[in-house]
Amino acid sequence: MRWRCCDDDTVGGVPRRRAQQLLHNQHQERFPELALRRGPENNNGGQAPPPRPRRIVLVRHGESEGNVDEAAYTRVPDPRIGLTAQGWRDAEDCGRRLRDLFSNSGDSDWKVYFYVSPYRRSLETLRGIGRAFEPHRFAGVREEPRLREQDFGNFQDRDQMRVDKELRLKYGRFFYRFPNGESAADVYDRITGFRETLRADIDIGRFHPPQQQRRTDDMNIVLVSHGLTLRVFLMRWYKWTVRQFEGLNNLGNGGTLVMQTGEGGRYSLLVHHTEDELREFGLTDEMLKDQMWHKTARVGDINYSFITNGQSFFDERTDLYL
Repeated sequence: MRWRCCDDDTVGGVPRRRAQQLLHNQHQERFPELALRRGPENNNGGQAPPPRPRRIVLVRHGESEGNVDEAAYTRVPDPRIGLTAQGWRDAEDCGRRLRDLFSNSGDSDWKVYFYVSPYRRSLETLRGIGRAFEPHRFAGVREEPRLREQDFGNFQDRDQMRVDKELRLKYGRFFYRFPNGESAADVYDRITGFRETLRADIDIGRFHPPQQQRRTDDMNIVLVSHGLTLRVFLMRWYKWTVRQFEGLNNLGNGGTLVMQTGEGGRYSLLVHHTEDELREFGLTDEMLKDQMWHKTARVGDINYSFITNGQSFFDERTDLYL
């Protein structure tokens, strides 16, 4: 019989315990934010998770040159379309509204972290928003290409775009793909990847830099993006159906929607907005009921009565393609 020391159990020639420690150290180097999780243990004996951001705020860019003159798309690449003078005012007004929202929450240590589309009009909107904040309020900014506008196919032909948009109405706003461009379904696929990145950033505590000695309980995430992209983000986050998505309206230029944590820590639009405001955006009675559930439910709970889950799917959706 051969006896083995526990260190004989190796990984790549390295004793397993040593290999596990090396892996742990590498993980800490890649994600130094995890060091902030050291401290008071939770009821299960593990380390307390980082606090979830209090809000996720969706912001549509300010008025752009393309919003007032569609011919701009025929001579300027879509990513280079900038803001108008009114668009800059939209951005600055939005910044003041956000500052007031965050500063009135009761926590003097509130901060904000931005994800922004790389398109010029979104970057300029963020710069306009930023004028309302003191430098110490910024937790970070990340340019995120997956938050870009729906791709309509390089330089646009005005006459052809009119035809394409008429075809989109007949074919369906979600599935119609512009020639050499994207459909809303294509945007949904890339937004799904971004959502997973955002959730991972929330779980790991990405918004709390390691050099900070104190983690704020009032972190605010702001996504500066485009109308359709933000609607698709909400669709993906709340698992809305294609039909529900197609009933939504665009935010106005510089407009915002606030997803805020409710009693159980889930994000609900009804914490900040009224039912009338959400109906104007396009939410149905069923969607509002789900938002009310999110307002009080705990993280990890599932709403089995929502239309896309459980028996209600078969009871209510009898005219799927009529």
